[in-house]
Amino acid sequence: MKHSRIRALRYSIHCVSHLRLFIRWLILSLMTGLIIGGIGSLFALCMTEATGLRSRYPQIMFFMPIGGLVIVFLYRLFKEQNDRGTNMVIASIHAEGEIPGKMAPMIFVSTIITHLVGGSAGREGAALQIGGSLGAVMGRIFKMTDTDRRVLVMCGMSAVFSAGFGTPLAAAIFAMEIGSVGVMYYAALVPCTISSLTAWKLASFAGVEYDSFAKAVFPELSISSILFIVLLGVLCAAISVIFCITLHKTNSAMRKYLKNPYIRIVAASCTLIAISLILGNQDFLGAGVPMIENALEGNCVWYAFILKIICTAITIESGFKGGEIVPSFFIGATFGCLFGHIIGFSPELCAAVGMVSIFCGVTNCPLTSLLIAFELFGFQQPAYILVGVSVSYMLSGYYGLYHDQRIVYSKYETKYINRHTKS
Repeated sequence: MKHSRIRALRYSIHCVSHLRLFIRWLILSLMTGLIIGGIGSLFALCMTEATGLRSRYPQIMFFMPIGGLVIVFLYRLFKEQNDRGTNMVIASIHAEGEIPGKMAPMIFVSTIITHLVGGSAGREGAALQIGGSLGAVMGRIFKMTDTDRRVLVMCGMSAVFSAGFGTPLAAAIFAMEIGSVGVMYYAALVPCTISSLTAWKLASFAGVEYDSFAKAVFPELSISSILFIVLLGVLCAAISVIFCITLHKTNSAMRKYLKNPYIRIVAASCTLIAISLILGNQDFLGAGVPMIENALEGNCVWYAFILKIICTAITIESGFKGGEIVPSFFIGATFGCLFGHIIGFSPELCAAVGMVSIFCGVTNCPLTSLLIAFELFGFQQPAYILVGVSVSYMLSGYYGLYHDQRIVYSKYETKYINRHTKS
Protein backbone atom coordinates (compact mmCIF):
# COMPACT_ATOMS: atom_id res chain seq x y z
CA MET A 1 0.00 0.00 0.00
CA LYS A 2 2.83 2.35 0.90
CA HIS A 3 4.65 1.64 -2.38
CA SER A 4 1.44 2.28 -4.32
CA ARG A 5 1.06 5.71 -2.71
CA ILE A 6 4.71 6.51 -3.48
CA ARG A 7 4.26 5.53 -7.15
CA ALA A 8 1.07 7.59 -7.32
CA LEU A 9 2.88 10.56 -5.82
CA ARG A 10 5.76 10.23 -8.30
CA TYR A 11 3.30 9.98 -11.18
CA SER A 12 1.51 13.12 -9.98
CA ILE A 13 4.79 14.99 -9.74
CA HIS A 14 5.73 13.93 -13.28
CA CYS A 15 2.32 15.02 -14.59
CA VAL A 16 2.59 18.43 -12.94
CA SER A 17 6.14 18.83 -14.26
CA HIS A 18 5.09 17.93 -17.81
CA LEU A 19 2.08 20.24 -17.61
CA ARG A 20 4.30 23.12 -16.49
CA LEU A 21 6.67 22.38 -19.38
CA PHE A 22 3.74 22.35 -21.82
CA ILE A 23 2.40 25.68 -20.56
CA ARG A 24 5.90 27.20 -20.74
CA TRP A 25 6.39 26.14 -24.35
CA LEU A 26 2.82 27.11 -25.22
CA ILE A 27 3.55 30.68 -24.13
CA LEU A 28 6.97 30.79 -25.81
CA SER A 29 5.61 29.28 -29.03
CA LEU A 30 2.73 31.74 -29.20
CA MET A 31 5.17 34.59 -28.68
CA THR A 32 7.44 33.20 -31.39
CA GLY A 33 4.53 32.78 -33.78
CA LEU A 34 3.30 36.31 -33.17
CA ILE A 35 6.60 38.19 -33.07
CA ILE A 36 8.74 36.25 -35.54
CA GLY A 37 5.69 35.26 -37.61
CA GLY A 38 4.81 38.96 -37.81
CA ILE A 39 8.26 39.74 -39.18
CA GLY A 40 7.86 36.79 -41.56
CA SER A 41 4.54 38.23 -42.74
CA LEU A 42 6.18 41.59 -43.39
CA PHE A 43 8.93 39.81 -45.31
CA ALA A 44 6.36 37.94 -47.42
CA LEU A 45 4.47 41.16 -48.20
CA CYS A 46 7.71 42.94 -49.18
CA MET A 47 8.69 40.02 -51.40
CA THR A 48 5.31 40.09 -53.14
CA GLU A 49 5.63 43.81 -53.72
CA ALA A 50 9.20 43.48 -55.05
CA THR A 51 8.22 40.71 -57.46
CA GLY A 52 5.14 42.63 -58.60
CA LEU A 53 7.18 45.78 -59.16
CA ARG A 54 9.66 43.94 -61.38
CA SER A 55 6.78 42.34 -63.30
CA ARG A 56 5.27 45.75 -63.98
CA TYR A 57 8.61 47.33 -64.85
CA PRO A 58 10.79 44.62 -66.44
CA GLN A 59 13.52 47.16 -67.19
CA ILE A 60 14.44 46.95 -63.49
CA MET A 61 16.42 43.89 -64.58
CA PHE A 62 19.15 46.21 -65.87
CA PHE A 63 19.78 47.40 -62.31
CA MET A 64 20.86 43.89 -61.31
CA PRO A 65 24.61 44.75 -61.18
CA ILE A 66 23.88 47.71 -58.89
CA GLY A 67 21.68 45.56 -56.65
CA GLY A 68 24.43 42.96 -56.46
CA LEU A 69 27.03 45.56 -55.50
CA VAL A 70 24.77 46.82 -52.72
CA ILE A 71 24.39 43.28 -51.32
CA VAL A 72 28.14 42.62 -51.34
CA PHE A 73 28.81 45.99 -49.71
CA LEU A 74 26.17 45.32 -47.04
CA TYR A 75 27.71 41.99 -46.03
CA ARG A 76 31.25 43.38 -46.04
CA LEU A 77 30.11 46.39 -44.00
CA PHE A 78 28.82 44.07 -41.27
CA LYS A 79 31.88 41.80 -41.63
CA GLU A 80 29.85 38.84 -42.87
CA GLN A 81 31.51 38.41 -46.26
CA ASN A 82 32.04 34.72 -45.47
CA ASP A 83 28.37 34.27 -44.61
CA ARG A 84 27.32 30.59 -44.53
CA GLY A 85 23.62 31.31 -44.74
CA THR A 86 21.26 28.43 -44.01
CA ASN A 87 24.22 26.20 -43.17
CA MET A 88 24.86 28.39 -40.13
CA VAL A 89 21.27 27.91 -38.95
CA ILE A 90 21.54 24.14 -39.34
CA ALA A 91 24.87 24.12 -37.51
CA SER A 92 23.26 25.96 -34.60
CA ILE A 93 20.65 23.20 -34.28
CA HIS A 94 23.55 20.78 -33.77
CA ALA A 95 25.08 23.18 -31.23
CA GLU A 96 28.02 23.67 -33.58
CA GLY A 97 27.72 27.42 -33.93
CA GLU A 98 25.95 30.58 -32.83
CA ILE A 99 23.67 32.59 -35.10
CA PRO A 100 24.41 36.32 -35.04
CA GLY A 101 21.37 38.54 -34.56
CA LYS A 102 22.44 40.76 -37.47
CA MET A 103 21.78 37.90 -39.89
CA ALA A 104 18.02 38.59 -39.88
CA PRO A 105 18.05 42.20 -41.15
CA MET A 106 20.86 41.51 -43.63
CA ILE A 107 19.14 38.54 -45.28
CA PHE A 108 15.78 40.37 -45.14
CA VAL A 109 17.06 43.35 -47.12
CA SER A 110 19.38 41.46 -49.48
CA THR A 111 16.75 38.89 -50.49
CA ILE A 112 14.27 41.64 -51.35
CA ILE A 113 16.95 43.33 -53.45
CA THR A 114 17.71 40.02 -55.18
CA HIS A 115 14.07 39.49 -56.14
CA LEU A 116 13.51 43.11 -57.09
CA VAL A 117 16.31 43.07 -59.67
CA GLY A 118 15.56 39.54 -60.90
CA GLY A 119 18.00 37.15 -59.27
CA SER A 120 17.01 33.52 -59.85
CA ALA A 121 16.34 32.49 -56.26
CA GLY A 122 13.60 31.57 -53.85
CA ARG A 123 12.64 33.05 -50.51
CA GLU A 124 12.81 30.01 -48.21
CA GLY A 125 16.54 30.29 -47.54
CA ALA A 126 15.89 33.77 -46.22
CA ALA A 127 12.88 32.51 -44.25
CA LEU A 128 14.99 29.88 -42.48
CA GLN A 129 17.77 32.36 -41.76
CA ILE A 130 15.44 35.12 -40.53
CA GLY A 131 13.49 32.72 -38.34
CA GLY A 132 16.56 30.95 -36.98
CA SER A 133 18.38 34.21 -36.26
CA LEU A 134 15.42 35.78 -34.45
CA GLY A 135 14.76 32.56 -32.54
CA ALA A 136 18.35 32.59 -31.33
CA VAL A 137 17.99 36.24 -30.28
CA MET A 138 14.84 35.43 -28.29
CA GLY A 139 16.67 32.54 -26.62
CA ARG A 140 19.46 34.87 -25.53
CA ILE A 141 17.01 37.51 -24.29
CA PHE A 142 15.21 34.96 -22.11
CA LYS A 143 18.55 33.45 -21.00
CA MET A 144 17.48 29.97 -22.05
CA THR A 145 19.68 26.91 -21.89
CA ASP A 146 21.49 25.80 -25.04
CA THR A 147 19.05 22.91 -25.60
CA ASP A 148 15.98 25.13 -25.21
CA ARG A 149 17.54 27.79 -27.40
CA ARG A 150 17.92 25.26 -30.21
CA VAL A 151 14.21 24.46 -29.94
CA LEU A 152 13.44 28.18 -30.16
CA VAL A 153 15.61 28.41 -33.29
CA MET A 154 13.46 25.68 -34.86
CA CYS A 155 10.29 27.51 -33.73
CA GLY A 156 11.50 30.65 -35.47
CA MET A 157 12.29 28.73 -38.65
CA SER A 158 8.80 27.18 -38.64
CA ALA A 159 7.13 30.55 -38.04
CA VAL A 160 8.75 32.43 -40.92
CA PHE A 161 8.51 29.47 -43.31
CA SER A 162 4.81 29.11 -42.51
CA ALA A 163 4.11 32.84 -42.85
CA GLY A 164 5.98 33.01 -46.14
CA PHE A 165 4.67 29.88 -47.85
CA GLY A 166 1.27 29.20 -46.31
CA THR A 167 2.07 25.55 -45.61
CA PRO A 168 1.90 25.35 -41.79
CA LEU A 169 2.03 21.55 -41.53
CA ALA A 170 5.15 21.27 -43.70
CA ALA A 171 6.73 24.27 -41.96
CA ALA A 172 6.36 22.67 -38.53
CA ILE A 173 8.02 19.43 -39.65
CA PHE A 174 10.64 20.96 -41.93
CA ALA A 175 12.44 22.77 -39.11
CA MET A 176 12.75 19.49 -37.19
CA GLU A 177 13.70 17.38 -40.22
CA ILE A 178 16.21 19.56 -42.07
CA GLY A 179 19.00 19.34 -39.50
CA SER A 180 19.52 15.59 -39.31
CA VAL A 181 18.58 12.91 -41.81
CA GLY A 182 17.34 9.74 -40.12
CA VAL A 183 16.29 11.34 -36.83
CA MET A 184 13.95 14.17 -35.86
CA TYR A 185 13.95 16.50 -32.87
CA TYR A 186 10.57 15.46 -31.53
CA ALA A 187 11.08 17.63 -28.43
CA ALA A 188 10.33 20.55 -30.75
CA LEU A 189 7.09 19.07 -32.14
CA VAL A 190 4.64 20.99 -29.94
CA PRO A 191 6.58 24.29 -30.03
CA CYS A 192 7.10 24.17 -33.81
CA THR A 193 3.47 23.23 -34.43
CA ILE A 194 2.09 26.06 -32.32
CA SER A 195 4.47 28.70 -33.70
CA SER A 196 3.83 27.57 -37.28
CA LEU A 197 0.04 27.66 -36.99
CA THR A 198 0.12 30.98 -35.14
CA ALA A 199 2.34 32.58 -37.78
CA TRP A 200 0.17 31.18 -40.58
CA LYS A 201 -3.03 32.64 -39.12
CA LEU A 202 -1.30 35.95 -38.45
CA ALA A 203 -0.01 36.11 -42.04
CA SER A 204 -3.50 35.38 -43.38
CA PHE A 205 -4.89 38.16 -41.19
CA ALA A 206 -2.18 40.51 -42.47
CA GLY A 207 -3.24 39.87 -46.06
CA VAL A 208 -0.35 37.71 -47.23
CA GLU A 209 -1.36 35.99 -50.47
CA TYR A 210 0.10 32.61 -51.33
CA ASP A 211 0.84 31.01 -54.66
CA SER A 212 -2.12 28.92 -55.81
CA PHE A 213 -1.13 25.93 -57.91
CA ALA A 214 -3.48 23.99 -60.15
CA LYS A 215 -4.85 20.82 -58.61
CA ALA A 216 -3.62 18.03 -60.87
CA VAL A 217 -6.15 15.40 -61.89
CA PHE A 218 -4.61 12.17 -60.67
CA PRO A 219 -5.52 9.13 -62.80
CA GLU A 220 -6.51 5.86 -61.19
CA LEU A 221 -3.72 3.68 -59.86
CA SER A 222 -2.48 0.89 -62.07
CA ILE A 223 0.68 -1.15 -62.38
CA SER A 224 1.78 0.79 -65.45
CA SER A 225 1.12 4.20 -63.87
CA ILE A 226 3.11 3.29 -60.75
CA LEU A 227 5.99 2.08 -62.92
CA PHE A 228 5.96 5.43 -64.73
CA ILE A 229 6.18 7.25 -61.38
CA VAL A 230 8.99 4.97 -60.20
CA LEU A 231 10.94 5.89 -63.35
CA LEU A 232 10.17 9.57 -62.76
CA GLY A 233 11.43 9.23 -59.17
CA VAL A 234 14.68 7.68 -60.41
CA LEU A 235 15.24 10.52 -62.86
CA CYS A 236 14.30 13.16 -60.27
CA ALA A 237 16.95 11.72 -57.95
CA ALA A 238 19.51 12.12 -60.73
CA ILE A 239 18.41 15.71 -61.42
CA SER A 240 18.60 16.45 -57.69
CA VAL A 241 22.21 15.28 -57.56
CA ILE A 242 23.06 17.28 -60.69
CA PHE A 243 21.48 20.39 -59.17
CA CYS A 244 23.45 20.05 -55.92
CA ILE A 245 26.73 19.36 -57.73
CA THR A 246 26.17 22.29 -60.09
CA LEU A 247 25.63 24.65 -57.17
CA HIS A 248 28.74 23.50 -55.31
CA LYS A 249 30.99 23.41 -58.41
CA THR A 250 29.79 26.85 -59.51
CA ASN A 251 30.67 28.17 -56.08
CA SER A 252 34.21 26.77 -56.31
CA ALA A 253 34.74 27.97 -59.88
CA MET A 254 33.54 31.50 -59.20
CA ARG A 255 35.77 31.89 -56.17
CA LYS A 256 38.73 30.51 -58.09
CA TYR A 257 38.44 32.62 -61.24
CA LEU A 258 36.60 35.69 -59.90
CA LYS A 259 38.18 36.29 -56.53
CA ASN A 260 36.91 39.84 -56.09
CA PRO A 261 33.28 39.60 -54.82
CA TYR A 262 32.26 42.85 -56.53
CA ILE A 263 33.53 41.69 -59.93
CA ARG A 264 31.98 38.27 -59.34
CA ILE A 265 28.47 39.55 -58.71
CA VAL A 266 28.61 42.06 -61.58
CA ALA A 267 29.77 39.33 -63.99
CA ALA A 268 26.93 37.07 -62.80
CA SER A 269 24.42 39.89 -63.22
CA CYS A 270 25.53 40.58 -66.77
CA THR A 271 25.30 36.86 -67.59
CA LEU A 272 21.72 36.63 -66.29
CA ILE A 273 20.72 39.77 -68.18
CA ALA A 274 22.28 38.38 -71.37
CA ILE A 275 20.37 35.09 -70.99
CA SER A 276 17.10 36.99 -70.61
CA LEU A 277 17.80 39.21 -73.62
CA ILE A 278 18.67 36.20 -75.79
CA LEU A 279 15.46 34.41 -74.76
CA GLY A 280 13.38 37.56 -75.10
CA ASN A 281 11.73 37.05 -71.70
CA GLN A 282 12.42 36.99 -67.95
CA ASP A 283 10.87 33.58 -67.29
CA PHE A 284 14.03 32.31 -65.60
CA LEU A 285 14.57 35.28 -63.32
CA GLY A 286 13.07 35.50 -59.85
CA ALA A 287 11.46 32.47 -58.24
CA GLY A 288 9.70 31.50 -61.46
CA VAL A 289 6.25 30.78 -59.99
CA PRO A 290 4.40 31.49 -63.29
CA MET A 291 6.50 28.80 -64.99
CA ILE A 292 5.67 26.36 -62.18
CA GLU A 293 1.97 27.11 -62.68
CA ASN A 294 2.29 26.53 -66.43
CA ALA A 295 4.06 23.20 -65.87
CA LEU A 296 1.33 22.04 -63.50
CA GLU A 297 -1.14 22.80 -66.28
CA GLY A 298 0.90 20.68 -68.69
CA ASN A 299 2.84 23.42 -70.49
CA CYS A 300 6.61 23.96 -70.54
CA VAL A 301 9.57 24.27 -72.88
CA TRP A 302 11.92 21.30 -72.96
CA TYR A 303 15.00 23.19 -71.74
CA ALA A 304 13.29 24.91 -68.79
CA PHE A 305 14.74 22.76 -66.01
CA ILE A 306 18.28 22.93 -67.44
CA LEU A 307 18.28 26.70 -67.72
CA LYS A 308 16.82 27.13 -64.24
CA ILE A 309 19.63 25.04 -62.75
CA ILE A 310 22.17 27.26 -64.51
CA CYS A 311 20.52 30.57 -63.58
CA THR A 312 20.03 29.57 -59.95
CA ALA A 313 23.63 28.42 -59.58
CA ILE A 314 24.90 31.68 -61.07
CA THR A 315 22.64 33.75 -58.82
CA ILE A 316 23.17 32.06 -55.47
CA GLU A 317 26.86 31.31 -55.79
CA SER A 318 27.81 34.78 -57.04
CA GLY A 319 26.58 36.46 -53.85
CA PHE A 320 22.91 37.20 -54.36
CA LYS A 321 20.69 36.04 -51.50
CA GLY A 322 17.63 33.85 -51.43
CA GLY A 323 17.01 30.15 -51.48
CA GLU A 324 17.27 27.10 -53.68
CA ILE A 325 14.02 25.38 -52.69
CA VAL A 326 11.51 27.28 -54.86
CA PRO A 327 13.92 26.90 -57.81
CA SER A 328 13.90 23.16 -57.03
CA PHE A 329 10.09 23.29 -57.35
CA PHE A 330 10.56 24.97 -60.74
CA ILE A 331 13.09 22.38 -61.86
CA GLY A 332 10.97 19.47 -60.66
CA ALA A 333 7.70 20.73 -62.11
CA THR A 334 9.14 21.53 -65.55
CA PHE A 335 11.14 18.30 -65.71
CA GLY A 336 8.12 16.27 -64.62
CA CYS A 337 5.94 17.97 -67.21
CA LEU A 338 8.51 17.20 -69.94
CA PHE A 339 8.73 13.58 -68.76
CA GLY A 340 4.93 13.23 -68.93
CA HIS A 341 4.83 14.54 -72.50
CA ILE A 342 7.65 12.23 -73.61
CA ILE A 343 6.10 9.04 -72.23
CA GLY A 344 2.51 10.11 -72.88
CA PHE A 345 1.32 9.96 -69.27
CA SER A 346 -0.45 12.88 -67.54
CA PRO A 347 2.07 15.78 -67.73
CA GLU A 348 0.12 17.57 -64.98
CA LEU A 349 0.49 14.66 -62.55
CA CYS A 350 4.15 14.16 -63.45
CA ALA A 351 4.79 17.88 -62.88
CA ALA A 352 3.26 17.67 -59.39
CA VAL A 353 5.21 14.52 -58.50
CA GLY A 354 8.43 15.88 -60.01
CA MET A 355 8.09 19.11 -58.08
CA VAL A 356 8.06 17.48 -54.63
CA SER A 357 10.40 14.63 -55.61
CA ILE A 358 13.24 16.97 -56.53
CA PHE A 359 12.53 19.03 -53.42
CA CYS A 360 12.97 15.81 -51.44
CA GLY A 361 16.11 14.86 -53.35
CA VAL A 362 17.90 18.13 -52.60
CA THR A 363 16.72 18.56 -48.98
CA ASN A 364 16.59 14.90 -47.84
CA CYS A 365 13.27 15.67 -46.10
CA PRO A 366 10.67 13.07 -47.17
CA LEU A 367 8.05 13.88 -44.52
CA THR A 368 8.13 17.57 -45.36
CA SER A 369 7.88 16.72 -49.06
CA LEU A 370 4.74 14.66 -48.48
CA LEU A 371 3.12 17.39 -46.38
CA ILE A 372 3.92 20.10 -48.92
CA ALA A 373 2.35 17.97 -51.65
CA PHE A 374 -0.78 17.36 -49.62
CA GLU A 375 -1.12 21.04 -48.66
CA LEU A 376 -0.62 22.19 -52.25
CA PHE A 377 -2.39 19.48 -54.23
CA GLY A 378 -4.78 17.77 -51.79
CA PHE A 379 -4.96 14.18 -50.66
CA GLN A 380 -6.22 12.50 -53.83
CA GLN A 381 -4.23 9.41 -54.79
CA PRO A 382 -1.40 10.01 -52.29
CA ALA A 383 0.33 6.82 -53.49
CA TYR A 384 1.74 8.66 -56.52
CA ILE A 385 3.35 11.29 -54.31
CA LEU A 386 4.64 8.72 -51.84
CA VAL A 387 6.27 6.61 -54.56
CA GLY A 388 7.96 9.55 -56.27
CA VAL A 389 9.23 11.06 -53.02
CA SER A 390 10.50 7.77 -51.54
CA VAL A 391 12.36 6.74 -54.71
CA SER A 392 13.97 10.17 -55.08
CA TYR A 393 14.94 10.21 -51.39
CA MET A 394 16.69 6.86 -51.60
CA LEU A 395 18.48 7.32 -54.90
CA SER A 396 19.66 10.90 -54.37
CA GLY A 397 22.25 9.41 -52.04
CA TYR A 398 24.08 11.64 -49.59
CA TYR A 399 23.98 14.79 -51.68
CA GLY A 400 22.15 17.85 -50.42
CA LEU A 401 21.86 21.62 -50.62
CA TYR A 402 23.29 22.17 -47.16
CA HIS A 403 26.70 20.82 -46.20
CA ASP A 404 25.96 21.19 -42.48
CA GLN A 405 22.98 18.88 -42.77
CA ARG A 406 23.96 15.65 -41.04
CA ILE A 407 23.13 12.16 -42.32
CA VAL A 408 22.69 10.37 -39.00
CA TYR A 409 21.40 7.04 -40.29
CA SER A 410 22.12 5.43 -43.64
CA LYS A 411 19.48 5.62 -46.36
CA TYR A 412 20.19 2.04 -47.36
CA GLU A 413 20.51 0.05 -44.16
CA THR A 414 19.77 0.36 -40.44
CA LYS A 415 23.21 1.74 -39.75
CA TYR A 416 24.46 4.79 -37.84
CA ILE A 417 26.86 6.78 -40.06
CA ASN A 418 26.71 10.41 -38.77
CA ARG A 419 28.25 12.23 -41.73
CA HIS A 420 27.63 15.50 -43.54
CA THR A 421 26.03 15.68 -46.96
CA LYS A 422 28.29 15.68 -50.00
CA SER A 423 29.31 18.98 -51.53
